[in-house]
Parts: sequence; C-alpha cells; structure tokens
Amino acid sequence: MTFPDMLQIESLLTACRNGALTPTDIVREVLARVHAYASVDAAVWINLVPAEHLLARAAELEKRPVADLPLYGVPFAVKDNIDVAGLPTTAACPAFAYDATESAQVVRRLEAAGAIVIGKTNLDQFATGLVGMRSPYGQPHCVFSAKHVSGGSSSGSAVAVAAGLVSFALGTDTAGSGRVPAAFNNIVGLKPSRGVLSTTGLVPACESLDCISVFAASAADAWRVEQLAMAPDAHAPYSRAMVPRRLAADTFRFGVLRQKDRFFDGCTANAALYDRAIRQLVELGGTAVELDFAPLKETAELLYSGPFVVERLAAIADFYHAHRADMDPTVGAIMDGATRYSATDVFKGIYRQHLLKQVADRMWSDFDVMLLPTAPRLVSREEVIAQPVAANSMLGTYTNFVNLLDMAACAVPAGFGPDGLPFGVTFIGPAFSDHDLAALAGRFHAAAHNTSGVFRNAVLPLVDNASVPAPGNVLLAVVGAHLKGFPLHWQLEKEHAILRATTRTEPDYRLFALPDATPPKPGLVREKGFVGPGLEVEVYELDAAGFGRFVAGLPQPMAIGKISLADGSEVCGFLCSEAVARSGKEITTSGGWRYAKL
Repeated sequence: MTFPDMLQIESLLTACRNGALTPTDIVREVLARVHAYASVDAAVWINLVPAEHLLARAAELEKRPVADLPLYGVPFAVKDNIDVAGLPTTAACPAFAYDATESAQVVRRLEAAGAIVIGKTNLDQFATGLVGMRSPYGQPHCVFSAKHVSGGSSSGSAVAVAAGLVSFALGTDTAGSGRVPAAFNNIVGLKPSRGVLSTTGLVPACESLDCISVFAASAADAWRVEQLAMAPDAHAPYSRAMVPRRLAADTFRFGVLRQKDRFFDGCTANAALYDRAIRQLVELGGTAVELDFAPLKETAELLYSGPFVVERLAAIADFYHAHRADMDPTVGAIMDGATRYSATDVFKGIYRQHLLKQVADRMWSDFDVMLLPTAPRLVSREEVIAQPVAANSMLGTYTNFVNLLDMAACAVPAGFGPDGLPFGVTFIGPAFSDHDLAALAGRFHAAAHNTSGVFRNAVLPLVDNASVPAPGNVLLAVVGAHLKGFPLHWQLEKEHAILRATTRTEPDYRLFALPDATPPKPGLVREKGFVGPGLEVEVYELDAAGFGRFVAGLPQPMAIGKISLADGSEVCGFLCSEAVARSGKEITTSGGWRYAKL
C-alpha cells in the first residue's frame, strides 16, 4: 500500500481493517519518514523511542483485533514536558531532566486505545514562549520556510504532524502554545476546556491554566483524540468532568473583530485572509457580529504583563533558585521579572480577572462562537533573535486570554498569503463546547477548501464524532428518507431535532432499496466480515421525549437499534430485518441513499 502524505487516523484504520497495513508497516514507514526529515529539520525531536521497542509494541498490537482498539497502530508524538514511561522528560532544559517511570494519564489512555508513542518533541523551555526558539536542543522551523519560526511552545509537536511524521501529537496550551504553532504549520490545534484532559504527568507552566492540547491534520482527528484521552483524574487539582455545552449547528452567530481592533502588525495579506474567512463562515450559515475586544485584550495582558507570571515561577521555583544559570536566557529573564510581584499584586490580579470574566461571559448572549485570527502574522527567526520578548508578545495577541476566561478553542488553517506562508483562524467557545466547536471548525476547514500540513493535499473529514449528546438527550443516525431534503425529514423537524454530524457507518454495513416502500426508503443491514465504503448518515440530537414520540410513529419493518459509526462510536439508528432488506436492490456501493441510482 502507498501511504498517504498525511497519516490521518481513519485512513490508517481503514487500511488495517482491510488487511492492507499492519502496525509494523506503520512503524517502519514512520521511522523512515523521521530519519528522512532530520535532513530538513533536525530539531523536531528531543528523544525517540528505540526502533526495537516500537516494533515490539507493533507486534503486541497485532495480536489484538483491529475493532477492539479505536487508535489501532496510530503513531503519535508527545511534547517533552509530558511524561512517557522509559523516556526522559526534559522540558527543554537538560539540567532539569528526569527519567519518567510512569506515563501521564493522557498518554496511558491513548496507548490503551492502541496508539503508538514515537518519541518526545522539542519545545520552548518550560513551555515558556510562542516562538519555538527557546530550546538548547535546536529550534524547529516552519515547514514552509526555514527562515521562519515554527511557533511555540509546542514547536516539535506541530512540525511532526505538519510534516506527515505522525498522525497526531500532544502539545500543551497555557497562552496559545497549542494554537500558534498550528497556524504557522497549516494544521489543526484543538485546545480543550481546562481540566477535561488530566494534567497528571505534565511539568506545569501555570498549573491553574495549563491544558494538554492536540495537533492533527483535521478537527475530526483532533476531537477523536481528545475524546479518547478525556477522563476525570482525582490526582489532578484542576480536573473536571466534561458537561457538553451545545452550540447552534445550522444557523449561528459568530463574533468578529471590529475594524479598529484588527491588528496584523502590518501584514495586509493576513487582514484580507481574515475577511475571507468571515465571508466563508457566513456562507456556512453564520451571522457575523462585531465584538468588543477591549476586555479580552486586558485579560491577555494579565498573563505576562501582570502578576500571573508569578505562577510560572511557582511551577519551577526550587529549580530556578538552584539552577538559574542553566536556563535559557529569555526564559530566565521572564522568571526574574516574576520576583518583583507580591502576594497582594497576585490577588489584585485575580480579582480583576474575575471581573473581566463576567464581562466576557455576557458576550455569549450576543454570539455562539468567536472567529479570531490565531496570530497577527508569522515572524522570521531573525526578528525573534533581534527582539525575543516583543516578537513573542505580539504572537499572543489573540490567544493569551482564552484560558484565563475559561474558554475552549480550535485553530484551523485559513489559507496562504502571496509569500506562500500560512494563515490560521481560531474558533473560540465557552467552556465544554469542545465537541461542537471542533465540528464547526472542521466544517469551515473543509468547506473553505483549505489544506492541511506541508503537502496541502489531505482529505478532510467533513464532520467529526458526534457521540456526546447533552445529558438526557439521544443521538439518532438516519440513513434514508429522513435525511435533510428527503420526504420524511419533517418528522425530525417536528421534534426539534438538531443536526450534529454528517458521517459514515463502519464499513461492515450493506444498504438495500426496500421494494414497494412509499416514500422510497432503504434498509440497513450489518454483515460481520463485510468490507464496504461505509454509508453516509446524518446524526441528529433529540430530547428523550421527542425521541420516544419519533420511534412510536415508525411503521414496520423499520426499527431502531445501535449503529457503529466510522469513528468507533455507537448511536441509535435505523435498522431493518435482513430478510426484508435483501428482497430489494443492493445499493451499498453508492455510499449512501443520497447518491443511489434506483
């Protein structure tokens, strides 16, 4: 099999299900890519898992059925401030390094799902920076230009995904470290709501704000990883359970910057790309609403220009006092600055933060999400060398406030300027809107024909997993006459059903056109061992009462059961007795009722 340039999760899983690939094949391909890319950029990795260990891990996975593991054989990278058992954790500071004896909870969960850790990636020291230039292990560069920064602090993780070395990578995000590198390398960066991914096993930057983040080629892949990594953790002080917050799907309002607040540091191309992104989101059903950026900007300034920088010092205080000379000069200077603040200053900052959060929370009554530039512009390495603090501060213009205000965010590609350098936008929503935020960002990414990674040819799933309904609600997959635009769709509208996803079933389903059905409708049948294209379904969310009324009105031979979707999740869906279905014409190869030629 010829591997795709971008190692997207579903493409690898499908090949493994079909017998075209094994985890051993994947490991060998990844090792070859990592070796080859080292001649392009030798600073992506700090430590790699030995090849023999990777092959042994692959061999162990091959003893398991593919269907048992939702990330079967999928390769991933881990930022080197997150523990992986058997590898050093350096936080990009050799004097700080220690050997991890246990993996971070998120790593353990992803490995339990079948994923394979390839190695630990480079970062700005102690995750302090947005440039990717503050590491003694070298400085990764943008995948499109060796003269420009990769972004940080999760520099190596972003480059590893964008260069097609791994399927996804874990980063961290306190002030934008999971979003800025995504924009600078033309990939997706999903920053979960604070606390939904455990931070046990993470070297803290600002412990009350830190989030483990996900880099991937698509929002679909990023959400899949977040969902599998997600779990409460009694050992993480800020851990909390996800209570999904729903956003409008078909028609929605989105906040945009007023003209006077649009800052691109002189880059007119990015200003035009932001305008284009707004127009593209309007075409998807959104209504643009201007927002007041002032309270967000003031909040952002609290992080580094105010007393909150003390929390960075608190995270490594003992090391700082004993090993100041061993630190990166710029990082050390930031820690030095933190020493001038008092406890009084910190509490005053906290009070101001909470007042600003009340202002920001009221914004959600004006719009459902925000659409902001991820960063004003991509900077050159020379600029950072000349002005390391000023350049870094500029990059955080649109990211620094997000965790302070308890928001979720998803950064996605939004095109290229005439210089061939990428631009990205970020979808920002209230806490726990992670799923719907990623789904909307993914819709934009695909519909706008934006690309992913250095190759610019990734196939983008339209919608990601929709298997997290609001408490008490039910997800229903429809495959035929209830699809949007078909004769029975009104029955869903009557129950105020909300479209959550357009996706596919697992490949072991067949579809038949039922004979003499009025209106015409198909029958869906699962056949173990069958490998088909997967069938297109629309996933709707209904409240329990509405779902009950809907099911009560179904005629024979229609029935509701569990349907497995392409991402491995299960939802309620239409099924049919095999005998009745097979009396009709098979239309499986069409890929779905909408495309069938009867």
